[in-house]
Amino acid sequence: MYIIQFIRGFCMALADSVPGVSGGTVAFLLGFYDQFIGAIDDLVSGKLEQKKKAVVFLIKLGIGWVTGMVLAMLVLSSVFESHIYAVSSMFIGFILFAIPIVIKEEKDTLSEKKGAVFFAFAGIAVVCAITYFNPVAGGESVDLGRLNPKLAVYVFAAGVIAVSAMVLPGISGSTLLLIMGLYLPVVTAIKDILHLDFSAFPTVVLFGFGILAGACGVVKLIRRALERYRPQTVYLILGLMIGSVYAVIEGPKTLDDPQPALSMETFQIVFFLIGCLVIFAMQGMKKFKE
Repeated sequence: MYIIQFIRGFCMALADSVPGVSGGTVAFLLGFYDQFIGAIDDLVSGKLEQKKKAVVFLIKLGIGWVTGMVLAMLVLSSVFESHIYAVSSMFIGFILFAIPIVIKEEKDTLSEKKGAVFFAFAGIAVVCAITYFNPVAGGESVDLGRLNPKLAVYVFAAGVIAVSAMVLPGISGSTLLLIMGLYLPVVTAIKDILHLDFSAFPTVVLFGFGILAGACGVVKLIRRALERYRPQTVYLILGLMIGSVYAVIEGPKTLDDPQPALSMETFQIVFFLIGCLVIFAMQGMKKFKE
């Protein structure tokens, strides 16, 4: 069971570390999303016995997550900058092939209240609006090595928002960081720390506190929403996933050296298919465990 949890955490980290599909989506596709959300909620507000079980589960999952995240951070900043269109194509494949799987898994839930489809349109609108009105798009660089009060508030808020997306099976936290112009600076700062350059360490710590604050606050809300308003929540998740395709397409504009948005000319079908294959592999892993 330890190996299974390690692999789960590792796959979640790879998803969380790049714009596209969130770690929450991976948890959903691998069939342990409710257990994941429940464990975090129990750790924050559960009884002693619930806390013990949650700690054991999250430690097993966390070891795989940390391993995957460290490996991703060591290579991602350079790969993302130099192969943006390949990465974007791959994650569009992730998203587009994850959507029908979510629909299939939640078919009964979605049929239960078809009128809640409004929430899907709301999710699409939110992501597209955030992407379209992104004030950082166009190459405005964010220097995490020069912390000031305005940047501190922005980075903390970004941590809260990013982790909220990471635990939702929809738009990824990395996609939101990309929209906010912080994805590459955060990845680069973490990679620098791993190479013992601590110039951006205070800002990264502040970002971490934002993640902790967001996790404590949003997980209980998500758990209650899934328990009491599951059709509306799943429709909203699907909307966020659909809208994130637009966010990924526009992502190249937010690089330090801005590039044109992904187009038919720069779209790379091979990497798109790789993204599709990864989703199928995750489904295979889920069926193997079952």
